Amino acid sequence: MNEESPLLTLKRRIATIERRVESVQAVQVATGHADMDAALGGGIARGRLHEIFALESGDGGSATGFAGMVSIRLGGGIVWLREEAAVRAGGHLHAPGLVEIGVDPARLLIVLLPGPLELLRAAADVVRCSGVGVAVVELHRDPRVLDLTASRRLALAAEESGVTTLLLRIAATPVASAADTRWAVRSCASQPLAANAPGHPTLDLELLRQRGRGAEGRWQVEWNRDQTLFTAPQTPSGAVVAVPAHRPVAAPIARRRTG
Repeated sequence: MNEESPLLTLKRRIATIERRVESVQAVQVATGHADMDAALGGGIARGRLHEIFALESGDGGSATGFAGMVSIRLGGGIVWLREEAAVRAGGHLHAPGLVEIGVDPARLLIVLLPGPLELLRAAADVVRCSGVGVAVVELHRDPRVLDLTASRRLALAAEESGVTTLLLRIAATPVASAADTRWAVRSCASQPLAANAPGHPTLDLELLRQRGRGAEGRWQVEWNRDQTLFTAPQTPSGAVVAVPAHRPVAAPIARRRTG
């Protein structure tokens, strides 16, 4: 009897793992926005890899805010991985801004890494920890180490552990990846409340691609902090207001340096 080659054995084992992962139906978490949820087939899939793009650096705050809002909606502890270069260039995550949209500082851990390679290695470890609710993997521009293989590793780890992984790309170019969904986030106008009080954070969201469904769409949405969900704006927007996520920190949030 001919023995199976090690390479063929490895391929069979990988195929078995992938079949087992794909057989697990992802739990859909409704965003609250009816049209967006319909396009998503019910909502954001938990335990999957999702890409969030700020195609222009000026939209970085809004994309960061969207990552925070989705994390709140999904629930659980949040581990946010950032490069030290991002802090030097744009400052720490704006603590009051994150609290304003509903992030609980006690459930947020920010980890700073020297570079994209170290960040992706740490992300792979974090995503394998089933006790984590959401892992936000923030990368700026287009590091060479973030390729299809790297995204595939994150996607498989997320599917096996159930940890939803948000790949936050600032001033980056979309390329082939294993993400379940891909979003582009732009700053959008916010409608003032009564007495000209600041309105709800408002975003322009575009679903660029969705694995297995092909549904796409673009919506203006408001974030309702009290109900922790997205809704359609009630009236046409006024002045442009970006979510205040990148400013000098005025209040401490748990932060850890690694590397």
